[in-house]
Order: sequence, then structure tokens, then C-alpha cells
Amino acid sequence: MIVSIIKAEYLQNYQIQIVFSDSKVNIVDFSNFLKNAKNPMTKKYLNETLFQNFEITDGDINWNNFELCFPTWDLYTNNI
Repeated sequence: MIVSIIKAEYLQNYQIQIVFSDSKVNIVDFSNFLKNAKNPMTKKYLNETLFQNFEITDGDINWNNFELCFPTWDLYTNNI
């Protein structure tokens, strides 16, 4: 099955509600991923203002022109 992200909305505390093309809705919590990241390019997204500045491009969610992105299937299964 191929799914894409059609909508994403920041909620709070690094949580984003994601709506997929098959109408599934997940609330994905990115906080543990960001807090445990070793790469400084990833850790900088602990800045909540920076983290909130994402966009949907061609069915994917990304930050700063794909500087930070996740496989859509991982978000769909809520396994990041």
C-alpha cells in the first residue's frame, strides 16, 4: 500500500497530528527521537519554533528542505 501525507498540524510538545491519504490519522510524538538524537543537525530541532516550521512536500513531511525527514511508512505505523 502506498500512502502519502495530506495534512499535518503541530499540537504541542513535539507532537504532530498527521492525516494520510487513506484518511488514517496519527498523532506522532517526536520528542524521544529528538531528545535521544546524537547528530547536532537533528538536535537543533529541539528548538520548538524551528520544529514547528515543517512543510508537506509531495506527500512527505520535512523540515528545511529535507534537512530532517522521516519515512512516511514509519509515521504511518507511528514507529520513529
